[in-house]
Formats: sequence, structure tokens, C-alpha cells
Amino acid sequence: MSVPVSVPPDGQWNYEYITPHLVQAERVREVLFSGRTAYQDVLIIDGASFGRSLLLDGKTQSTEADEFVYHEGLVQPAMVAHPNPRTVFIAGGGEGATARDVLSHRSVAKTVMVDIDREVVELCREYLPNHHRGAFEDSRLELRHGDALEFLEKSGQRFDVAIIDVPDPLEVGPAYLLFTREFYELVRDRLTPEGMVVTQAGPTGPLFHKQCFTAVAHTVGEVFPAMYAYEVFVPSFGGTWGFVIGSLGPDPVSMPVVELDRRIAERVDGRLRFFDGTTQRGLFSLPKYLREGLANETRVITRDEPLFVV
Repeated sequence: MSVPVSVPPDGQWNYEYITPHLVQAERVREVLFSGRTAYQDVLIIDGASFGRSLLLDGKTQSTEADEFVYHEGLVQPAMVAHPNPRTVFIAGGGEGATARDVLSHRSVAKTVMVDIDREVVELCREYLPNHHRGAFEDSRLELRHGDALEFLEKSGQRFDVAIIDVPDPLEVGPAYLLFTREFYELVRDRLTPEGMVVTQAGPTGPLFHKQCFTAVAHTVGEVFPAMYAYEVFVPSFGGTWGFVIGSLGPDPVSMPVVELDRRIAERVDGRLRFFDGTTQRGLFSLPKYLREGLANETRVITRDEPLFVV
């Protein structure tokens, strides 16, 4: 089920449907862009609480106020856990903030970012400079516009880390096939021997974790020899948000705090605002209901039996 997307007038309220029965609202200072691309509805607003925000098909993707929590939470645990990430693949990531966090690592020689929606990327370049902070101009970034699944099928390139930063698997959206076992198998086959993949996996709150998160984690666990699930709190999303790592070797959980902080200091340019060794310990310490949900999950997402969220 999809919820109609409405455009709030300046000075009014943006109402986002967390579910068809639950709404989060923010006063809008200015509507910067509203329109539809070939793939999705796009709304960029300047909100009174969260600042400049990108919404796709009525769902908040990131905001100026807390995007660093989401993007560092998505990118840094896998990047820091990998012994030497030199080549990185990004599916989606239109705001450029995922690439920004990847390219903060001095070891990275090449990052291939494939986003299906050229118009969204161009809009983000124009309206969300505090998200990408010049990442699109970094010579190590190879930006492509197309289907990430098709790119991996045709490309013989291998990557140390793959980051799946695509919208939720909406039935009307472009991303649902990137949550399937077949896609994760394809990513696995394009990784180097100690490669890792991390994907955003939807909300993890008590009302929502079975909607997407546990099924994604179980599916990744069916493909990779090791799976690690974790969550962060993102205020603009209305709650906690989940991520899932599939690993061919490195363990992002057992690394001592001192070693993790040492790697950050040696590898990362600039100052991380969210992630460090102490934060890492909390991310993977999931509450009991999530641990039980993961243990009891049996669904495997496939092309023939895809997962859709509302």
C-alpha cells in the first residue's frame, strides 16, 4: 500500500506517514523542490526542526540535522572493520553523503557509485551541499546512473566493501530487487576475499522490526558466512533504524575499542561526529525483542517472493 504524496505550502506542515495510521509532522520553512522523476516523487524542503531534507515517495531519506548519524552508522562500521578498503561500491546514495563518508578513508583508491535516478542526484548536488560536501568532485569517485543490479551483473570489477543505500522496498519504488537473496549473492560474488557488504534494512522499533529488518538480516545470513545486525536512532525517521552487514571475513563486533579508535585516527580524514569505538559497542548491543525477532525469523526475500513495505 502506498500513501499519496502531498506538497506542503511554505509555512505549513509536512506530514509524513510512518505507517498509514501514524504520522510525523514538521513545520516547513520553504519548499525547495517538488516534482516527479522517471522513477519517484521527489520533495526537498527546508524544515524548521531538521533543516534541508530529501523525501522520496513521501519517505524521508535524510535531513541536515541528523544525516551524519545515518550515514556514519551505515558506512563506518564496515569500512573500519575491513583491513584495507581500497575499492568500494555504492548502490544508491543520491545525496552524496554515503560517498562523502567512504571517501573520508585515505585508503580508498576508487569508489563506484551507481544511482538509478540522475535527476535526484543533480537535485541533491544543488540543494544539499551540506550533505555531500564536495564528494561529487573527488577524483576517486566514479558516478554512474543506472540499475545497480544490472551494473554488477555486467561488471567484472571486484570491491572490498559494498554499501547498499537505496530507498525502502516500496512496491511502487525502484529498489525492491536490491533486497533479495539473488542480489546479495551477486554482491558476494563481486567482493574480494575479505569483502563486506552493508545495507540499510528499515526500522527496528517494536512496532516495525518485523516489517523489513529481520527478513533482510535473515536473507543476508543465508548468503554470507557471517551476518551482523545493528541499529541507530535517527530522530527524523521517527525511531531506530537497522543496518545489516554480510562479511566474508572481518568481524566488526569483536574489535577492541582502543583498536577501533586507532584505525579511525590513522585512516579517516576529518572528524567523525557519531561513530567511534564506544559508539560501536552500543550499535551491536541489540535489545531483547530484536534478538528474539532475528532468532525466530524464517523469511528469505527472493525475486519470486519479494518484500514490500508501506
